Amino acid sequence: MSQTVENPKVRPIDPHGGVLVSLLAEPEQAREWQGRAAALPRHTLSQRERCDLEMLAIGAFSPLDGFMTRDDYHGSVDDMRLTDGAVWPFPVTLSAGDANVAEGQDVALYAESGDLSGILHVEDVFQRDVKHEAKATYGTDDEAHPGVVQIYRHGARLLGGALTVLATPPHAEFPELYRVPAQTRALFAERGWRRVVAFQTRNPIHRAHEYLTKCALEVVDGLMLHPLVGETKGEDVPADIRIRCYQVLLEKYYPKTRTVLGLLPASMRYGGPREAILHALMRKNYGCTHFIVGRDHAGANRPDGKPYYGSYDAHLIFEQFAPDEIGITPLFFEHTFFCRTCDGMASFKTCGHDKANHMTLSGTKVREMLTSGQEPPPEFSRPEVARILIEGYAALAQKSA
Repeated sequence: MSQTVENPKVRPIDPHGGVLVSLLAEPEQAREWQGRAAALPRHTLSQRERCDLEMLAIGAFSPLDGFMTRDDYHGSVDDMRLTDGAVWPFPVTLSAGDANVAEGQDVALYAESGDLSGILHVEDVFQRDVKHEAKATYGTDDEAHPGVVQIYRHGARLLGGALTVLATPPHAEFPELYRVPAQTRALFAERGWRRVVAFQTRNPIHRAHEYLTKCALEVVDGLMLHPLVGETKGEDVPADIRIRCYQVLLEKYYPKTRTVLGLLPASMRYGGPREAILHALMRKNYGCTHFIVGRDHAGANRPDGKPYYGSYDAHLIFEQFAPDEIGITPLFFEHTFFCRTCDGMASFKTCGHDKANHMTLSGTKVREMLTSGQEPPPEFSRPEVARILIEGYAALAQKSA
């Protein structure tokens, strides 16, 4: 079932593939499947699969209408394209586990809580080469990579097919910020925004992020700050703490009429350049026309601290596609910092002063400061944001004690 938004004043950007998919069952259909589910083969979704199911259900993964069958899987892994030619940089898969399931069967999908989430209409049961997928999609088969280890954990046997989704998570925290793509599209049209830029983040925003989002706001009508709140790594700041940081930042330092805070219930894959493409396509489905791609977008570090990807690989990958194949305009930004000589935020494009004048702090150093109750310099982080993080880290430490 597809959803469209009509407004005589503003025509939203087309979703990826041309149709905004919705896989949520109507109430009567949902009740019917609830009654039949007990007799079906059962699969308990991992956290990654649960996030992917939700993204499929609400249309954020349009044009996908289910977990990938083998042809789309191989096209995505090897060529970053579906069988119809649409760009899609990561496979979206469902592990078969040890289930004895054949093509043509229906499988009941359950959340780890035991709640029935949906029904997979199995069209394909197939094997994958896990090392090949890891090397092709992540550029490494190192199981220390947080995305690669997910592939190995889920195994080689996969189920593919269309979905009927019966329920998505309730999002009890910050429900007012949870909007599906059809809702953000309607909101942008209501506000008369023709050009909307999205900013992806899994971390609290510091001054450099604030700088580049405001630079982007100079050339568009509105900004959607769209933090990812699905599965992330253990050392990443918990979503509830991050969201409070975003709220205070938008309240005090951004124009309220030109900003929207939303939640993206996706999993981080830490896939660097390929994930930059995925993040852009998802925001296109949410109705954004522009997408900010910064330095080391969606990157991850090796155990020795060295990065898996080059600082600007996520910029260069867009050159592999014609602009209309992606359909959303990337805005590329270099590393930004506070320059003491310029007395303001800058980048290497706009500042010629020696690096000794630049205020930069590593993520490790910032975490150490926050954990000890010390605020980072105001040139690095807004004090209001720092205080929320300090309180959050203190609460986490008390909980784990």
